[in-house]
Amino acid sequence: MSASLPVNAVPAASGLRALLRGLRRDRWAQASAALIVLFALAAVAAPLLSALEGQDPYTYHTELLANGTGAGVLGGISAKHWFGVEPLTGRDLFAIVVHGARTSFLIGLAATLVSIAIGVLLGAGAGYLGGRWDTLVSRATDVLLGFPQLIFMIALGAVAPAAIPRPVLLIVVIGLFGWPRVARVIRAQTLSLRDRDFVRAAKAFGAGTGHVFRRELLPNLWAPIIVLATVGIPEKIGMEAALSFLGVGIAPPTPSWGRSISDAIGWVKTDPMFLIFPGAALFVATLAFNLLGDGLRDVLDPKTGVRR
Repeated sequence: MSASLPVNAVPAASGLRALLRGLRRDRWAQASAALIVLFALAAVAAPLLSALEGQDPYTYHTELLANGTGAGVLGGISAKHWFGVEPLTGRDLFAIVVHGARTSFLIGLAATLVSIAIGVLLGAGAGYLGGRWDTLVSRATDVLLGFPQLIFMIALGAVAPAAIPRPVLLIVVIGLFGWPRVARVIRAQTLSLRDRDFVRAAKAFGAGTGHVFRRELLPNLWAPIIVLATVGIPEKIGMEAALSFLGVGIAPPTPSWGRSISDAIGWVKTDPMFLIFPGAALFVATLAFNLLGDGLRDVLDPKTGVRR
């Protein structure tokens, strides 16, 4: 016999409605959400946007380069090249930026999904089952949190076979190193839920572990999961940019914000636009995700609700 939803449990739908109501009072979170939607639409419609400009991110326009190097202080900005062109190659910078959004968002979202999936399963399992499984997950979390992740990622990126698609490699590596923080938070939340009356009632009615997790625990974990995902996406985007900046991320000619920023360092004085546009895109995207994550955290945290 399955247990009905006890009065102490918080239905997922009502929790999401309360979350949306709280965000309506936070203008910064609303503006951040709008920016994220714009970036996502730009990433999805990147081929259409670059075709609207009449360019693509792979065609060389060396005739626009002064002395075959850079395009000057304004970087070759014109009606045909809205953000100018890339030094040395003359590739259109607007097309590179919008296609780079595809790369960054794909890796950021996919790596976050990997981290969330592993972290929720391990963290909820550790908090609910306890015992040796809890000890094993906790020790693994401590080890990975203290591990020099960036150094390992750099080394792995340098020695990984070229046959492995670089986006897939980055998604797997960044995602696998991102789950410990998720697991730690979800474990703490699960520990606070497993002795609640609605969980005990479900067990008393004979519900199995899988049923308790799906019907009783998971609906009450959605709020922290959403916050963790929102805060984790900019972290993963920044990690991809850092690895591409260091030369072990996305390989050319695939557009990437991090690699464009890395290539632009040597052109700051002669062609500053090459750094400004991809740098601004990365900064605004990560800032928007972080502000949205802060807004979600404020809505869900009763202490910040008092401050509001």
